[in-house]
Amino acid sequence: MGVKVRKWRFALILTIIIIVTAVFCVRLFQWQIRENDFYEDIALTSTEYTISTEAIRGEIFDVNGTPLAQNQTGYKLTLNKIFISEDRLNPCILKLLSITEQCGCKWFDELPIKMDKNGGYYFEEKRESDIEKLKSKDFLNMNPYSTADECMARLIERYDCKSYKGKTLHDVISVRYNMESSGFSRSRPYVFSDDLDETSMTIISENTQSEPAVEINSTALRKYVNGTSAPHIVGVTGLISAEEYDELEKKGYAYNDIVGKVGIEYAYEDQLKGKEGSRTYEVSPDGSAQLKNTKDSSPGNNIYLTIDSNYQALAQKALKEAVDEAHAYAKSTGEKHSGEDCVGASVVVLNIKDFSVLCAANYPNYDLSKYYSDYDKLLKTKGDPLVNRAFNGALAPGSTFKPMVASAALEEGAITTKTRINCEGIYTKGGLKLRCMHIHGSLNMYEGIRESCNVFFAETARLLGIEKMNTYSKRCGLGVKTGVETGESSGTLAGPEYSELMGSEWYETSVSPAGIGQSDNQFTPLQLATYAATLANNGVRLKTHVVDKITDFSGNKVIYQSKAEVVDNMGVSEENLTEVRKGMNMATNSYDSLTGFPMQIAGKTGTAENAGSDHANFICYAPYDDPQIAIAVMVEHGAKSYVAVNVAKKIMNEYFNLGIDEESSKSGQ
Repeated sequence: MGVKVRKWRFALILTIIIIVTAVFCVRLFQWQIRENDFYEDIALTSTEYTISTEAIRGEIFDVNGTPLAQNQTGYKLTLNKIFISEDRLNPCILKLLSITEQCGCKWFDELPIKMDKNGGYYFEEKRESDIEKLKSKDFLNMNPYSTADECMARLIERYDCKSYKGKTLHDVISVRYNMESSGFSRSRPYVFSDDLDETSMTIISENTQSEPAVEINSTALRKYVNGTSAPHIVGVTGLISAEEYDELEKKGYAYNDIVGKVGIEYAYEDQLKGKEGSRTYEVSPDGSAQLKNTKDSSPGNNIYLTIDSNYQALAQKALKEAVDEAHAYAKSTGEKHSGEDCVGASVVVLNIKDFSVLCAANYPNYDLSKYYSDYDKLLKTKGDPLVNRAFNGALAPGSTFKPMVASAALEEGAITTKTRINCEGIYTKGGLKLRCMHIHGSLNMYEGIRESCNVFFAETARLLGIEKMNTYSKRCGLGVKTGVETGESSGTLAGPEYSELMGSEWYETSVSPAGIGQSDNQFTPLQLATYAATLANNGVRLKTHVVDKITDFSGNKVIYQSKAEVVDNMGVSEENLTEVRKGMNMATNSYDSLTGFPMQIAGKTGTAENAGSDHANFICYAPYDDPQIAIAVMVEHGAKSYVAVNVAKKIMNEYFNLGIDEESSKSGQ
């Protein structure tokens, strides 16, 4: 009985399969043979192509509404494949090459093959990946060792350019190569040039009336109107790279789109870009096209930074003067490692109420409006002006680290305000030989900060231990990212974890040099400013940020408004922090460079040892009894701390309108 049932089921299933297959075959025959003309007519009469239209990019302003990155109207020359046949493509390109050359306009030449003065071909240097792509199976399908001449021969055949010679041949081939690489199609026009001014636009328009495929459209060109103000933070835009395209294609980006490359332009690409519009064409069997419908684009949103351009300009000037002061000191002493190797400096100023970045300046600086034209020169410029020292320049903090050690040690009970440690000019416990600048004798915590005694803090660090010291360091923003919206370095904290990462061994005695801001400790000015602001804010660390608000393109609707955001707490009592801040106030009152300064502040200098001249560092907050701003200055190889102090003095003078003249701001050197 079971066998008969199985045979019956098998026969039923087979019958169903045969019937379904027969139905599909009949229907397929109807579609392909009997109804072929009907469906072919539909295909020929209802072909639609949708072309994206660009959105206006949002703009970037400082906190006062001063423009930093704006748009200006420009014109771009495009070829629309809907309106041109294959046999007309090369003659049209040749015509455009001739006209744009007469107008002095640049066209995109991305072919990695160049022509020498004798008419021979060679591969352009530093274009290995492009050359590999050209020869790949997906393109020319040639051997890796194929020559430039062999590749050109294949391209001439591919683009039917046998009738052209010399430079004309090379240029037409280059345009055709660019077109194919960018996905030129009926739904993706090709941007021939985006460098047209009004005069060029008029000339080209008048000379291409007979070329329906040639379109001249207005476009928004990025203009950096205050290019030297925070260029590292604002960032820059550029043509999308192959790697970026692979990632962004799924978001609707085209091969020749403009995208943010670094800074706010990159970090807020999604907000700034806007939403593209579209034009849909219906193409008839005879090749004629008619615009069917359009969809307007939506402009991107505007970004307002917390940066104040006025303080930014002041800080950049002060940094240059600090480097000059270091050089002057070296010249006056004639000694090696006294500031002659000073090449760079940076400063960060935070608003203590919300940890917003009021300024973040670097020296040497550069002009964002000349980024691409000066790029090769900037790469070779002494001092690496393209490096954002303020956010990424992690250096040894030196004695600026000591208030943090004091705070943690008081809270953990490793010391009290009455603890006294004797300084005889050198610390030798554990076989170490850490020298102090002076023989201080017996000191308490206040005196240890004021005198910046290495012996006091080497012993305090030993009593505290590396794990507890690093725990408190992280809580106040040292050795961790602060949360700022653009790229930043996390710095490094000396300790077992970092030593293991580096493949070296950690010794317990190393906690003492770490406690005086040496060893592997390296922090950025942004971190040091965050740390100073945290001390001033009773140990509460807020998220450091550089974006104030985001609005729609009109500026009327606020989409996002920054606010103070707590991210951590030092875990140090207000009582203990008050005592540490007293020590910092005593320190600033003892500095010759702050003699007669008309405001009480709390701060700490640091001269960090390294190869070459010492780094000159300074952290502070002001006023002492009503904290409003925190400042961190790092002068690389500045040798003497006063060069860093003077930067902070100039900023405080302007911020609080103290009325200090330029000469008195240099006193105490």
